[in-house]
Amino acid sequence: MTSLDESLVKITKGAGIAFLGSLIGLFLGFIGRIMVARYGTESDYGVFSLAFVILSICAVIATLGLEQGTTRSIAYARGKNEVEKVQKLILPSIQFGLLASVSLSIVVFFTSDIIATKIFHDAALGFPLKIFALGIPFFTLINVFVSLFRGFDNVKPKVYFQDILRNLLFPLLLLPLIFLHLPFDGVFYALLASLVIPCIALIIYATKRLPSPIRFTTKALANPIAKELLFFSLPLLGIVMLQMIIAWTDTLMLGGLRSSAEVGLYNAAHPLAQFISEPLSAMLLIYMPVAAGLYAQGSTHEIRKNFSILTKWLCSATLPFFLILFLFPEIVISSLFGINYTPATNTLRILSLGFMINNLLGPNGATLIAVGKSQFMMWATLATAVLNVGLNIALIPPLGIEGAAIASVAAIISINLIRCWKLYSLSGAQPLSKNLIKPTLVSLALVFVIQFILSKFVTATWWMLPLLLIFYYGVYGLAILLTKSFDKEDISMLLMIEKRVGVDLSSIKKILRRFL
Repeated sequence: MTSLDESLVKITKGAGIAFLGSLIGLFLGFIGRIMVARYGTESDYGVFSLAFVILSICAVIATLGLEQGTTRSIAYARGKNEVEKVQKLILPSIQFGLLASVSLSIVVFFTSDIIATKIFHDAALGFPLKIFALGIPFFTLINVFVSLFRGFDNVKPKVYFQDILRNLLFPLLLLPLIFLHLPFDGVFYALLASLVIPCIALIIYATKRLPSPIRFTTKALANPIAKELLFFSLPLLGIVMLQMIIAWTDTLMLGGLRSSAEVGLYNAAHPLAQFISEPLSAMLLIYMPVAAGLYAQGSTHEIRKNFSILTKWLCSATLPFFLILFLFPEIVISSLFGINYTPATNTLRILSLGFMINNLLGPNGATLIAVGKSQFMMWATLATAVLNVGLNIALIPPLGIEGAAIASVAAIISINLIRCWKLYSLSGAQPLSKNLIKPTLVSLALVFVIQFILSKFVTATWWMLPLLLIFYYGVYGLAILLTKSFDKEDISMLLMIEKRVGVDLSSIKKILRRFL
């Protein structure tokens, strides 16, 4: 197996574990969101969504960019075989995150009523902000410990504690509230508990399972390596905060410019559309540290090839799901959230298109971080954030949730194009290979023709959607065969799957070789 194949196997294996965990976590988290939406009114759900967004923003700020900085620094040091430096990066990461999160928690707790009334003009938001402020340190520490393990190419703790345990606890804790008809305020306590318990469990796990032990010392933050870590991470904090502005400005500005009810509608469509990018998010967990290690070894060709191949696999996995959301948004929303949420139908269609384009342009941001271009990332993200805020101000008052969706998609496309241009100028890496473009165009043409014909004779219902999803995967597979859009890495990956699973795939490999 070549070094390129080895890096692809490492990325896809880790991404597979991370994606499975993310999928389970998203499913459980989605159940929790549906339970909250159906337990309260659209306004109650809107207040919950606003409070959760503010909590998430505070947790990211308190992480100080360490979520990416720690991972990249540890992976880079491991690539250089600097064992002592790796050990000196662990404790400062934890201490920086803890100090920042406790400080921010205190600030939010005592200013919650001001935030609620002066910024969002909704006094009902004050109480949940007080409860969620207590969760900031726990949320932050989960992020920091997960980043430590990612630096060692280990995504399992994220799957166990962040994806599954945290998202499982929340709906379980909601059940007593629903069955006993307790006040809606109990929802906020349930979310707080779902952060505290996984955090404590993860800390215990980390003290026993981290490849390098946590060596406690009062002088850890004065270490030159700690300062180097912080100076590298802070620009990444700027990037992450600006990315959050791009991702959540629509929700926050809907709350400020329209109403909590519209926030609730928007947050029925947005999480559904985000499912499209979950495989990309899972891939980035292991892709970035692997790419950083390759860069430390000077393997630019491998980074370039991995970028192209992984983008193709990513789009192959998500295009059929995008088609379901784009073609049948009303059925999807009404089946999951209820008929009251159908005004978000067009919003779901717009957002789905944006997240699919995000997949088509590949893991460009993570690649730039891996090669050390954090400052460019920060300035590019700043420009896009300004564009997003301006578009939201212009489009939300006249168009409401659809205006917020258009602004979000414009920002997603803009930042991806900027990052792809920079990455191409540095290394020649580009996401859109001919073996991605050909089957995508052919399958889209086939699906829309078939869809047009079927719509004249059949009215789709919710139970048909899983069958249509399988059908769309079949159409895409057929398009790959007809356009001969296979790379030798596809065969290598099949060999790896055959070896690990123990299933004879020789007939499939013979078919694929005819189309190479």
